[in-house]
Amino acid sequence: MTENAQQQPPAPDPELPTQYAPADVEGPLYERWVERGYFEADAKSEKPPYTIVIPPPNVTGSLHLGHAFQHTLMDALTRRKRMQGHEALWLPGMDHAGIATQNKVEQQLAEEGKSRHDLGREEFVERVWQWKEEYGGKILGQMRRLGDGVDWSRERFTMDEGLSKAVQTIFKKLYDDELIYRAERIINWCPRCLTAISDIEVEYQEDDGELVSIKYGEGDETLVVATTRAETMLGDTAVAVHPDDERYRHLVDKRIKLPLTDRSIPVVADTHVDPEFGTGAVKVTPAHDPNDFAIGQRHGLESITVMDERGVITAHGPFQDLDRFEARSAIVAALRSQGRIVAEKRPYVHSVGHCSRCKTTIEPRLSMQWWVKVGPLAKAAGDAVRDGRVKIHPEDMSKRYFDWVDNMHDWCISRQLWWGHRIPVWYGPDGEIVCVGPDEEPPAGEGWRQDTDVLDTWFSSGLWPFSTLGWPEQTEDLQKFYSTDVLLTGHDIIFFWVARMMMFGLYAMDGEVPFKTIALTGLVRDERGKKMSKSFGNVVDPLDWMDKYGSDAVRFTLARGANPGTDVPIGEDWVQASRNFANKIWNATRFALMNGATVEGPLPDPEQLSATDRWILSRLNKTVAEVDAFYEDFQFAKLSDALYHFAWDEVFDWYVELSKTVFQAGGAPAEASKRVLGEVLDVTLKLLHPVVPFVTDTLWTTLTGGESVVVAEWPSDSGFRDAAAEREIETLQSVITEVRRFRADQGLQPGQRVPARLTLDGTALAPHEAAIRQLLRLQPEGDSFTATATLPVAGAEVALDLSGTIDVAAERKRLAKDLAAAEKEKAQATAKLGNEAFLAKAPDNVVDKIRGRLAKAEEDITRLQSQLDRLPQA
Repeated sequence: MTENAQQQPPAPDPELPTQYAPADVEGPLYERWVERGYFEADAKSEKPPYTIVIPPPNVTGSLHLGHAFQHTLMDALTRRKRMQGHEALWLPGMDHAGIATQNKVEQQLAEEGKSRHDLGREEFVERVWQWKEEYGGKILGQMRRLGDGVDWSRERFTMDEGLSKAVQTIFKKLYDDELIYRAERIINWCPRCLTAISDIEVEYQEDDGELVSIKYGEGDETLVVATTRAETMLGDTAVAVHPDDERYRHLVDKRIKLPLTDRSIPVVADTHVDPEFGTGAVKVTPAHDPNDFAIGQRHGLESITVMDERGVITAHGPFQDLDRFEARSAIVAALRSQGRIVAEKRPYVHSVGHCSRCKTTIEPRLSMQWWVKVGPLAKAAGDAVRDGRVKIHPEDMSKRYFDWVDNMHDWCISRQLWWGHRIPVWYGPDGEIVCVGPDEEPPAGEGWRQDTDVLDTWFSSGLWPFSTLGWPEQTEDLQKFYSTDVLLTGHDIIFFWVARMMMFGLYAMDGEVPFKTIALTGLVRDERGKKMSKSFGNVVDPLDWMDKYGSDAVRFTLARGANPGTDVPIGEDWVQASRNFANKIWNATRFALMNGATVEGPLPDPEQLSATDRWILSRLNKTVAEVDAFYEDFQFAKLSDALYHFAWDEVFDWYVELSKTVFQAGGAPAEASKRVLGEVLDVTLKLLHPVVPFVTDTLWTTLTGGESVVVAEWPSDSGFRDAAAEREIETLQSVITEVRRFRADQGLQPGQRVPARLTLDGTALAPHEAAIRQLLRLQPEGDSFTATATLPVAGAEVALDLSGTIDVAAERKRLAKDLAAAEKEKAQATAKLGNEAFLAKAPDNVVDKIRGRLAKAEEDITRLQSQLDRLPQA
């Protein structure tokens, strides 16, 4: 399991500082890793490749707990594969984040009393590039703080020259294949950002609004419709009812008067209408609602736009030039004055979409935009999972993936921004439309102009797995590292980023999947399981915790909560506990070094080892196998928990303590145990390294004299098992645990020494008398020894003389009093639970509470009686 056959390390320096100080270690150590090129992947290497796609963070962003969580897991996967001999590539980069970045620069300009239009497009884009160089990419430095083992030599940006070429190439290919088209459709529109926005950029929240019911038509030909957006009625071009609704059958195909206008509109029958909802009649505004637009398409209705891009009413009449919300109130007032308001509900709480960037209420709007025809692309993305080429983990998340790709609507890819990849289409003076590829010259001459829109950010990030490797060129990187192995990301963006990468990867790479496994994680929440939000006041900056407890502590806490697809609660107490674990690793390794633990030379043959040595080596190999299995199943919480309990409970609390007596005795057994302890720490530090890289590398290099655990060989299960030794040490542990419990029950201090007689002959415990006495603080029996308490455990007998340490009579009196109280509690609980009248009336939670009291009383009675039985009669 060690590398000593390949190198002769110098003798380790046992002079570790008495305490671990993460702030002194982490920064310099990370820079050393980078300088030595440990994270740089070689496309010419003959090692098998292992590639992970990093979700490119926004150039405007900073590291939050969600980033820290996912980056910890990706880093752990990559570090382990690198140690296993793979050519591991984890490629970093950033997304240009169209709207977010443009907003940042526009805010700067506003402080100067300017707008982007004062600068013009070319100068504004140059200003954004300047902002990016000065302020952008803060998160990249924060990734170094976390310990991300990414290949910085390959860092990419979605607006750099190579990725821009990839964007233009695939746009041209899709256009030529008639999978990109231009059409007028309903989109999400932000009246503040003045652009279409994607579904993922819409945040829904419960807002207080109003629901008004309005009477349309006159006399016998009237209908009542309800709406929360009364201002849109100015653009109504129909009222729809269900074709089977008898109430309105006589009105279908007739025209009725639209209030506040000089227009009449038809009544149409459409199965989209739910006759059981409200009045069973709905107003149809094709230019301002996606469902209404679909109804309008089916019935050939006119689409009338009544608002401009800023949400200002454009319809002629008294409401023209009013803001949409001012118009809403004015229109309701006008309808009320005409007696057309049948009912009003205020406040009416309903879900309303807001722009995630500026929090403005979004407006569904009919607009000419560019679209991707997703049908064949989405089918290919679904087929790749169905036929097993791509695995989704956990598997039960596959249904959500299929629900999305099997029902995907065409994708609006144009944005009315200046920052981003400009759509490579030119319009001619006579209506010509020319799409230009990256190696083609755009048309020149009078009247030719390029489309002013840019592409949705998700368009370029959808190319990330292959554009970052050099596509469309057939580079060495692309041949070596595509397709990638794992996409690890949150289940919240499966619909947006994951699906788009699948569609584009399969399309651009001739059916070769962009990644073999999609490993979906949950979201980080606070310690009570509540979503982190600025409005809740529970957002945590992971950098604060890193400053306070160290990056390893933050990483280990996040990994230990990472069950596949499940949200991760996290609190500061847990990070503090992880810091304590790092300190425990430090102190145990320091003890081992001070006592001569070594990795030099082969392990002694099993027959030369004590049962304690054979036990820990058997447990070590089982842990290696267990951790490997958990890694392959993306069970980060389970592997972290297994390592925690093995390292703390078995290595540090038991093996190190049991070894102390052996080291004190000296001789061949001590030398063998020093080699075993060195082996155990060597392997344990390697197993822990992918999750807690800083403390483990510092300790491993000190222990072994090796170059770095980053490039050390991952441990393998040697197959060594010793069931007999495991049973023997488990028996020893049970004896020590039982006597410790008895001592605590009698109020003895942990360090207080007690005379004892051990009867171990003929048991597996006989070789362990020295260890038992040392761990239990048991003195040899003297001439005046009197057995005041006898504990039969595991076939042996431990007799204690407590006469000089406790007042037996007083202790029996105290225990008897506690026992009487427990028996009284049991009687009362039993009586209540036996009362049928009480059980019939009492709430379930009350009954459950009494059952719990009964169980606790019974447990106390057993414990107290056992303690009394062990004490001599006073």
